[in-house]
Amino acid sequence: MVNRGLIWTASVMLGGQLLAPEASVAQKVDLLKDARYKMVSEHIEREGITNARVLDSLRQVPRHEFVDRAQRSLAYYDCSQPIGHKQTISPPFVVAYMTETLDPQPNDRVLEIGTGSGYQAAVLSNLVTHVYSIEIVEPLGRQAADRLKRLKYDNVTTKIGDGYLGWPDAAPFDKIIVTCSPESVPQPLVDQLKEGGKLLIPLGERYQQVFYLYEKKSGALVSSKLISTLFVPMTGKSEDQRQVKPDPLHPKILNGNFEDDSDHDGYADHWHYQRSSRLLTEGAEEGLSCLFFENATPGRMAQGLQASAIDGRKIGSLQMSLKYKIQQTKIGAESHEQPALLIHFYDESRRAIEDVVFGPWLGTTAGWNMATKTINVPAKTREMIIRIGLNGGTGKLWMDDIRLTCKPRS
Repeated sequence: MVNRGLIWTASVMLGGQLLAPEASVAQKVDLLKDARYKMVSEHIEREGITNARVLDSLRQVPRHEFVDRAQRSLAYYDCSQPIGHKQTISPPFVVAYMTETLDPQPNDRVLEIGTGSGYQAAVLSNLVTHVYSIEIVEPLGRQAADRLKRLKYDNVTTKIGDGYLGWPDAAPFDKIIVTCSPESVPQPLVDQLKEGGKLLIPLGERYQQVFYLYEKKSGALVSSKLISTLFVPMTGKSEDQRQVKPDPLHPKILNGNFEDDSDHDGYADHWHYQRSSRLLTEGAEEGLSCLFFENATPGRMAQGLQASAIDGRKIGSLQMSLKYKIQQTKIGAESHEQPALLIHFYDESRRAIEDVVFGPWLGTTAGWNMATKTINVPAKTREMIIRIGLNGGTGKLWMDDIRLTCKPRS
């Protein structure tokens, strides 16, 4: 399920008007420009990204060129899409957030770990003097290099290899951005960062990661903990040698009672990609805190996500329960934009299998309600993402005490 908006396909649709394939190239370009501008205004500016140079770069880079042809209808939605080999292209907001946080300057030389599709490198290329980008998955590395060359991002240099070893021959770097998730900061990246330079990296367990921004001072890294996130891990030895590995036979919800906020930023720990939400310390149904969502604009995301490994060969169903309260909640711009808990199931290649809706909850309740649901798990499932919130709907939603119990496949 995605936040529906402007669509790019083999034919281009804009505002309900279809542009046939034989239409002029100039017409197509104009429509795609509108798509990029709408993506930036609705999914990036509105969510708090303010750096004018970053916003301008996102308006320029043709994101549809960096996604698989089968996924191009989703190119300008604020969602990730698979690009093959168990990898994904990050949602536009995540790219914008990482780019702004890195604070790219015109004279910077930037190292990117995890080229993927090449989209992040393309966005950076408009902002810095040179980008060096490494991809460990050989087919993706070749495709990204060809794509960036074809689109004339001439100040991007790519290579195929283990990104955690960095790029010694091109070091030192003013900035380093890591678009895959290691368990800790690889030492070669520390060594190859200039004094005073910045390194942005998602760290943590496979399905529980947090962005950290580091600045190198007197040869050591000084860290700032940022928001929770979810990134595909780097393929290879570093991932295989993780100390804490996922347990697909015992998936669970972390911080389902929303009591944990270790950095006191008003956002619940262990839930990533939170939008239009905040923790409330008054009126909780369970414990001291609950999670509150509010949205007045149909189609705008108000949500929180959490991911987990799960083996559908062994687990046949999930028993879900939660407590909720609603005030004047309504469906959003489209029928699927509903206040609910959703579970997205994915196979071993991270392809979507099925979406299950727990809800929707519409209208107004006098107080808290308990809801329960048994959800069947497709046998091909290897990962799942739990999404909570208004999901494009409008109104106010309070949630608390989300619980999950697994039942074995019989």
